[in-house]
Amino acid sequence: MIKVTVWNEFVHEREYEGIKRIYPNGIHGCIADFLQKNEDITVRCATLDMPNQGISDEILADTDVLIWWAHARHEDISDENVRLIQNHVLSGMGFIGLHSAHFSKVMKALLGTSMTLHWRHGDREKLWCTAPYHPIAAGVEPCIEIPEEEMYGEFFDIPKPDDVVFTGWFGGGEVFRSGCTFTRGMGKIFYFQPGHEEYPIYYMPQIQRIITNAVRWAKPESRLDKFPECSAD
Repeated sequence: MIKVTVWNEFVHEREYEGIKRIYPNGIHGCIADFLQKNEDITVRCATLDMPNQGISDEILADTDVLIWWAHARHEDISDENVRLIQNHVLSGMGFIGLHSAHFSKVMKALLGTSMTLHWRHGDREKLWCTAPYHPIAAGVEPCIEIPEEEMYGEFFDIPKPDDVVFTGWFGGGEVFRSGCTFTRGMGKIFYFQPGHEEYPIYYMPQIQRIITNAVRWAKPESRLDKFPECSAD
């Protein structure tokens, strides 16, 4: 059984009625709902307003794959929690960063770059599968049409990915490395761009398939009992 923790700020869904209508149980609730339909996956949810920001050594030790959605409150995450997550990834825990989580303190610590990009609101996206041989792409269509999405465009300041599984093309002509894998220590990392909070993207079956595939891919093959100490600096 793959143990997944879905972490979400859970801020936009409370502050904006339009977003609450799309995700009445939060983005984390939507993701948990489709993941737990799989017999090989169990899911817990955590949010920023929980004790210790929903993060602890005990929770992470009992998590095979951590999914992270964040946008408005990146800087609120404590350096200690960043260090804790980083250490667990290095020891083997999988990590999936969704949409604006690219700019989170966690992803910056894991990948070591600024994670900056170009963006603008309101566009359409064609999500092309550029590595159909990759396990995350299993059963995924060659091109997924996303009628409304926030544009993310190059240059995207990331280290060289292990694989670029998906490449986005936007109506304005921009392109973006929309689905990238990395390895840090013993941990597998997948960054996936689609998922702006104003649009019902996480209800799309093909998007759900990609995230489910990513969970199965990122689960640890082995894990250190004692993870290495590192700082969040």
